[in-house]
Amino acid sequence: MTDNWNLIGHEWAVDMLKQQVAQGQVRHAYLFCGPPGLGRRTLALHLAQALNCETPVSAGIPCGTCRNCKQIESMQHPDLTVIQSLDEDGTPKENGTLKVDYVRAVQHSLSLKPYQAKYRVALFLRFQEANDSASNALLKTLEEAPAHAILLLTADTPEQLLPTIISRCEVLRLRPLPISAIESDLLKRGVDEERARLLAHISGGRPGYARSLVDDVTLLEKREERLNDLQTLLHASRVEKFSYADKLSKDKEVMRQVILIWLSYWRDVLLRVAQAETPLTNIDCNMEIEFLASHLDLHTARCVVADLESTLEKMDKNVNSKLLAEVLLLDWPKV
Repeated sequence: MTDNWNLIGHEWAVDMLKQQVAQGQVRHAYLFCGPPGLGRRTLALHLAQALNCETPVSAGIPCGTCRNCKQIESMQHPDLTVIQSLDEDGTPKENGTLKVDYVRAVQHSLSLKPYQAKYRVALFLRFQEANDSASNALLKTLEEAPAHAILLLTADTPEQLLPTIISRCEVLRLRPLPISAIESDLLKRGVDEERARLLAHISGGRPGYARSLVDDVTLLEKREERLNDLQTLLHASRVEKFSYADKLSKDKEVMRQVILIWLSYWRDVLLRVAQAETPLTNIDCNMEIEFLASHLDLHTARCVVADLESTLEKMDKNVNSKLLAEVLLLDWPKV
């Protein structure tokens, strides 16, 4: 494994964690924050490898090939417990609810001595999805964790968690990478130049998301479909908007993904209205974005972006999805 733990970017975070491992100054809890697809989970797992590697390359640098490293990478290590919100059939579910039972189950395992590694590691994915009871249970776990236990959390932002949890963690705020770094990585993976440039922009500086776009072509197809819907809705009647809102609101997770795609598009419009030099995310829609920007003022573009962000926040608070979709679409400007 390389000095940067085979990661793209986040060098400052890797350097800090390497030093803590090498000097025996590891914290008992870490919180990795940033948007999904940025590498939060990957960085957390590499830290777990650095802590438990049997044959490190050097202090703080895991080999990546020993039994512990391989098992941690696949999240199948007996001393690694992964906690996340699950669907009814037990499969991982994003934007679900992480329940208190999941946290309580790991409390007992953390109290036991490790089976084959130096540390027991509990990895809590997307902890912003935890309900109040689960958050309070984790707080108790943080306060009483034994010396051989390390707790790793991921979340979109620290502000989504209890202040008392944040204060007990080493917080690492990860930032999107330069578009050029993502493009370079995709080129190394054999993606052709034009496609690599497009996917790098669409990813918004998130290497994990960029790789997902390469591996799953349906993601781009769905994105194109939703952006086409956006163009249609700009000229749609009230009846058509009500009909679309009704269909959209029937699946909350689909609605969330649609709004995220729309939000990236409207942010591009806002950038163009403001004549900012920031690169567009949706570079394949440049002509449509330029046209829309030429017909809007800054206040209107800001309002649309703010409404989309507000809709996402209200969805997290279980406000009626159909009503949210209707209000959102009715407030869009006619072009």
